[in-house]
Amino acid sequence: MQRVQVIDSHTGGEPTRIVVAGGPDLGNGSMADRRTLLREQFDHFRRAVVNEPRGSDVIVGGLLCPPADPTCEVGVIFFNNADVLHMCGHGTIGLMATLAHLGRMQPGEHRIDTSVGVVRATLHDDGQVTVMNVPSYRYQTDVTLQVPGVGAVTGDVAWGGNWFFLVNDHPERLEADNIPRLLEVTHKIRQALEQQGVTGSDGEVIDHIELFGQSPSPTADSRNFVLCPGGAYDRSPCGTGTSAKLACLHADGKLAPGQVWRQESIIGSVFSGT
Repeated sequence: MQRVQVIDSHTGGEPTRIVVAGGPDLGNGSMADRRTLLREQFDHFRRAVVNEPRGSDVIVGGLLCPPADPTCEVGVIFFNNADVLHMCGHGTIGLMATLAHLGRMQPGEHRIDTSVGVVRATLHDDGQVTVMNVPSYRYQTDVTLQVPGVGAVTGDVAWGGNWFFLVNDHPERLEADNIPRLLEVTHKIRQALEQQGVTGSDGEVIDHIELFGQSPSPTADSRNFVLCPGGAYDRSPCGTGTSAKLACLHADGKLAPGQVWRQESIIGSVFSGT
């Protein structure tokens, strides 16, 4: 029997499960190589950690490992119910909270090694966490899809640590009581991306779909709904998705350097990004 030690947290409603002991040995290669190794040789471990009966579709796991970059304090590989992930914003916040809970992380700035590069995260005295994500950018703009049962949908393709298709112009109502419909629409959009050959750079699959709309809160700039790989929706505003949104706003000249954007999730939690 293999004993695995985990600590669960949630960030804005979205759960993170950090494996603090008992994970597989992924060797001394790059974090990207270790991510591939986890996917190809230890997928049974991923499934056991986050899928039922011990987990659920919404949990994001993080496997702690020694950093490949000697300037980093810790390495992490994120994964969910469907596959390994490139990066996870809410999961990085959960990681920091977990390490602080264990007494392994003190307030201040820390460097975290991920499969897509080094992420800087600051643990504040009050327990809040600020994440400096990997560089984000818009890859394609005004991409129009023909989505069966929905019609024409236009959006942008952007990288925020994961690949996103971001849609601002749509008729859907972004409210919690409309989640079944939002899941249906975003799933059809993701299928259309695959069927019509729309990808990220190097042909990578766009596995996150993000709808945006107005927030009823006067303190938020926007509300979103994010479909994650595996079919679950993000309860948080999505850290990598918010990074992708900021990149698109900046590319459109709608967000100046240093300007704060407050992104609200479908359940009302908020990330502040700049």
